Amino acid sequence: MTISVLVADDQALLRGSFRVLIESAPGLVVVGEAADGAQAVSAVQAHRPDVVLMDIRMPGVDGIEATRRIVADPRTASTKVLILTTFDLDAYVYGALRAGASGFLLKDTPPAQLLSAIELVAAGEALLSPSVTRKLIAEFARGPEPSARSVDLSGVTEREREVLTLIARGLSNTEIAAHLTVSLPTVKTHIGRLLMKLAARDRAQLVIAAYESGLVTTRR
Repeated sequence: MTISVLVADDQALLRGSFRVLIESAPGLVVVGEAADGAQAVSAVQAHRPDVVLMDIRMPGVDGIEATRRIVADPRTASTKVLILTTFDLDAYVYGALRAGASGFLLKDTPPAQLLSAIELVAAGEALLSPSVTRKLIAEFARGPEPSARSVDLSGVTEREREVLTLIARGLSNTEIAAHLTVSLPTVKTHIGRLLMKLAARDRAQLVIAAYESGLVTTRR
């Protein structure tokens, strides 16, 4: 199955480089480009790509606001956003994930890793490396802005809470299965139920929910 990608970056040279890289990989195709956030939103509406590679710092509408608009629009909510930036800053990690991004990568990420990230995000996973998860935790430790919604865990079972806690600590599905001594399909089932119960878009949103609900704290 072909994965369609839209590239949003204000630098034409980088857009071209990303296009060449992506189209060199079997199963990936670039369906459009955008030079700023407003163009990115319009292009996503026109092309309905599976994944958007979204720069954060762009003129006018930035990548975080563009991500927020894409995710909030029922017509484009199924598109996954993978944030790319040269700025390894905590505020950007937190802001991008809150806006609905499914992943966060630096622009100097090795090409093979970038291609794998696109496939991972398109498959519905979230790209949260241990380093990014640590940054997210650090941001919560400083006291993030209040949640726009109340995260209610009353319908979440004890086992699902355990899984949610481990997700928030940055463990992969395989690591969660080993930690709880259960099968990988069982972990995936729990995650699917968590996504439904918490109205979460993907794994990244589950991490946000775990902290904003108070289930996981940064204080030892």
